Amino acid sequence: QLQLVESGGGSAQAGGSLRLSCKISRSTHSSICMGWFRQAPGKEREVLAVIDMDEQPIYDDSVKGRFTISQNNAKNTLDLQIDNLTPEDTAMYYCAADPGTIRWAGWCWRHDYGYWGRGTQVTVSS
Repeated sequence: QLQLVESGGGSAQAGGSLRLSCKISRSTHSSICMGWFRQAPGKEREVLAVIDMDEQPIYDDSVKGRFTISQNNAKNTLDLQIDNLTPEDTAMYYCAADPGTIRWAGWCWRHDYGYWGRGTQVTVSS
């Protein structure tokens, strides 16, 4: 069973940056899907970025250029760097993972993740 714990959220001003981290209870590698998601009040959960086949990142178009996903295999963490924060980034941010065979490119983007962290809140003021 995988366990995930997010950290790094908090309050920030528009234009600033935050770095979120997700500690995963196993080594990260290409055989596991990993990703960052967020959900704002009254809105559906959205995928932000995932680590796909061959450890390649995929980003949602709405955050491409501002968000950077990365994995640290030595620390067993999945990180999300958020730059140029806007009030619209205010949400609960979640990391998720799912083990198993990655069958083709894009698999982790459309995959249903089975293991989730409890979330870390990001609040951006103008």
